[in-house]
Amino acid sequence: MAEGEPDYSSMPLTDRWVHKVWKVRKQAYEEAAKQFELTPDEHDPAFRPFNQEPSIWKGAVADSNVAAQSDGIAAFCAFLKFGGKENCVRSRGHVVTPIVEKGLVSTRPATKASSIEALLLLVEIDVSGPIIEDILPAISAKQPKVIAAALSALTTIFHSYGCKIADPKPVLKILPKAFGHADKNVRAEATNLAVEFYRWLRDAMKPMFWGDLKSTQQSDLEAQFEKIKAEPAPKQERLLRSQKAAMARAPQPGADEEVDDDDGADEPAEVDAFDLAEPQDVISKVPANFHDNLASSKWKDRKEALEALYVLLNVPRIKDGDFGEINRGLAKCMKDANIAVVTQAAQCIEVLAKGLRKNYIRYRSIVMTPIMERLKEKKQTVSDALGAALDQVFLATNLSECLEETLSFLTHKNPQVKEGTMKFLVRCLRTTREPPSKQEVASVVEAAKKLLSESSEVLRSGGAEVLGTVMKIIGERAMNPHLEGLDDIRKNKIKEYFEKAEVKAKDKPKPAPAPAARGPPGGPKKIVGGGKKGPAKKAAPPQPTPEPAPSAPQQASRPGPGSKLGMLKPSGLSGLKAPQRRIGTTGVASPRRAPAAAAAPPPPVEDEEPPLSSPPPKPRIGLGRGGLASRSLAKPTSTPVAAPSAPSPPPESGLTAIERAELDELRAANERLTKQMDEMRHERSKLMSEVQELKNQNAGLIEDHTRDVLSIKAKETQLVRARSDAEATEQVNERLRRELERLKRALSRAEGLGVSGGVGSSGMTSPTPDDMGIYRDGANYSGSKNNRMSFASTFSEEKENGDLPHNYPRSKLSPELRYNDGSSGRGSPARGFRSIPVEEGVGHGTGSVTSSAPSGTSSNGVESWKRAAEVTSQLKARIEQMKAKQGFNRP
Repeated sequence: MAEGEPDYSSMPLTDRWVHKVWKVRKQAYEEAAKQFELTPDEHDPAFRPFNQEPSIWKGAVADSNVAAQSDGIAAFCAFLKFGGKENCVRSRGHVVTPIVEKGLVSTRPATKASSIEALLLLVEIDVSGPIIEDILPAISAKQPKVIAAALSALTTIFHSYGCKIADPKPVLKILPKAFGHADKNVRAEATNLAVEFYRWLRDAMKPMFWGDLKSTQQSDLEAQFEKIKAEPAPKQERLLRSQKAAMARAPQPGADEEVDDDDGADEPAEVDAFDLAEPQDVISKVPANFHDNLASSKWKDRKEALEALYVLLNVPRIKDGDFGEINRGLAKCMKDANIAVVTQAAQCIEVLAKGLRKNYIRYRSIVMTPIMERLKEKKQTVSDALGAALDQVFLATNLSECLEETLSFLTHKNPQVKEGTMKFLVRCLRTTREPPSKQEVASVVEAAKKLLSESSEVLRSGGAEVLGTVMKIIGERAMNPHLEGLDDIRKNKIKEYFEKAEVKAKDKPKPAPAPAARGPPGGPKKIVGGGKKGPAKKAAPPQPTPEPAPSAPQQASRPGPGSKLGMLKPSGLSGLKAPQRRIGTTGVASPRRAPAAAAAPPPPVEDEEPPLSSPPPKPRIGLGRGGLASRSLAKPTSTPVAAPSAPSPPPESGLTAIERAELDELRAANERLTKQMDEMRHERSKLMSEVQELKNQNAGLIEDHTRDVLSIKAKETQLVRARSDAEATEQVNERLRRELERLKRALSRAEGLGVSGGVGSSGMTSPTPDDMGIYRDGANYSGSKNNRMSFASTFSEEKENGDLPHNYPRSKLSPELRYNDGSSGRGSPARGFRSIPVEEGVGHGTGSVTSSAPSGTSSNGVESWKRAAEVTSQLKARIEQMKAKQGFNRP
């Protein structure tokens, strides 16, 4: 302390921890770190105040003074390093956010390194989930440097512990947000994090965020990925505290370490998109009319329905639901005549099986048989789609489930189906992780041997490839008995495929002998514990004598001790029971008490039976002399010897031969019933599709009938209108005909008047019509001064028909009519007409000027003809106008 400053060392540590003077706080942080280093274990009282009040760490790691902050974070690292799990669990909720916001962005390298170390220690002591969960909110911070620091910390965590310890799912979800940030440093850190993910996950991470990136970002990342593709699989660089404790407790043989390393190297390859993705509910998104469109008679409708379904199903992981109806529809599409529909349906089955994985096993029997029947297609694109669908169905199930149907199709009459099934079987044998059983191996070998005698070279080579792959799985020694009877050429071909084959289940059969080897050591341990007496070891040589004894007596003696694993211990009890039986055979029982008692320990010496085969003859002679009683005494001792061999098989099978046979029969019956149900379902779906097609045809017929009825009604309406138009036309024609008749009569009268005018007297003239059908009578009557005139019926008929002449030439009326003495006086000279004097010497007046002319008779006939012709032409023109108005064309 400098002079003049008070001494704060006497204050409690917790009080100095929150003091307002930064130097006091800094000294408190340093003192706490030293105390933590000197603690003997994690239960030391030095940790107690910080566990009771863990919130005080928040002020230490986010101290306003950068020097004090550095010491505060260093003290927290010591607190975690020398403390236990309780220290981490209680304090992590208070320190992660301040470390990310204040420590990681510090300008001091020591502070930044201590902050990273604190986060790694928090993960090491417990789990990574809560730590990553507290770091992720910083991705949404306002300051770009905080976001970049948080991404860098996540990269360090995943680089140190890997994606098996630290769950990458929540980080992958927010990664597109970091790639879309405006700051280049944030995008650069996001790229580093994505590259680190690619080291562990490879292409399995792409479905989580790849589609949200820009094309340029995708190309940049691909360039970064290319640089690390050649690198070996990453390994966990920093172990959890629980892993360190397990390694300290476990033995450290070099072989085991190598195996563990190999397993660790293979772990990243096992991560795929299915493990990372969240299940999506797609069953609710299937359109309601999907099944109707799938049963449509138009192949385009069926293909469009399948394309829409493929888009829904093409997700990394599908939530389990009832997909039975969809799979039945897809299985029906395998029989479609259009190969485009078949290909699309196969792709839908592939993505559905890939998204459901093990949950798809219950739909295997629905789709597998139709797919394999469709393998007859020769087009490569169709066969590839069908093969990919079969592969995904197999990965969702296992070899035992698919083997029976696969072998049945190897005998199909169609060579294309045989070839496709053979290729599928080879792929199954290569990808299966569970080795087939002996029965399955035998059935596969028999089917493959039949392919060796096929006429097609492809099938013969396929049969050899199947046998070579099976040999790779079970080994050459186990395969040799199956190859008996084959010629050398075929054996060489099989060995060629055996050398080339790459399988995943080849190492599984090797660990199987390990349990068998562990069995014998377990036996001797029990026996040594059961019989600790020294004489047991001496009596070991006579033990082999009961082994060659006949099996019948052994079976008779087994019920006494029992048939359980405890037969090794009851061997001593059998020795106790033997003396009771020997009471009846006093002479022979006494000499053989020692061998009977020594019968218990022999099991551990089973491996030494061949060298001890010489002593047995002597006991046999003694047994023969003793009689049947002595044999019974010796044979109970042999029962424990047979017991150790008997208990070993039960753990493997657990069932007797009869029970196995019954179980096989029940399985076969169950399989038959399942097949029958599937066939009935297929038949039902077929009938339902036929019913739907008939319904569609019926609806089409009804629609055609309705259309025909409407057409007939329209034709009838047109006919009625045509009839009414025809009747109207007939009426017009009739009227015109009458008019024509009248005109003819008028014309004939005019001709008659013209002929009679030349012969009759001059004082009496016939009335002559003028242009508008007005007849004037110029005859003279005694004492009469009025001219008579009559109008033809033209005006009256036209008025009745509504065709009054709108341009009636009123001026054509003769002036004599209007200005005669006998007129009504309506005429007036003021109208511009001059009065024509009437010659009284000729008569009272004439109806026209022509009648008073001396040659009126000859000229009147010619004018009458002209006027008649004009009237006729006018009438014809009017008739044409009327027809045009009414819409009729003259024929």
